[in-house]
Amino acid sequence: MQSWQLQEAKNRLSAVVDAAIAGQPQQVTRRGEPVVVVIATEDYERLRRLERSSLPAFSKFLLDMPQDDGEFDRLPLPTRRFDP
Repeated sequence: MQSWQLQEAKNRLSAVVDAAIAGQPQQVTRRGEPVVVVIATEDYERLRRLERSSLPAFSKFLLDMPQDDGEFDRLPLPTRRFDP
């Protein structure tokens, strides 16, 4: 993966974008630290689809919740007195 300093990436934005479109992700650094990666929209959409397909459905979370085995029915109910 090609790495660019931020100022150079700004100066050569067309080259950064062209390389990303060609399927070569481009990393941009600021003060020597990697901060972003420029990728083609097609690659981004593919990654988003992959991410969504690997997430379990909300219904699976509900079905995987622990079930009440009646234990709570055996607990005594608290009593409160209401004095007017």
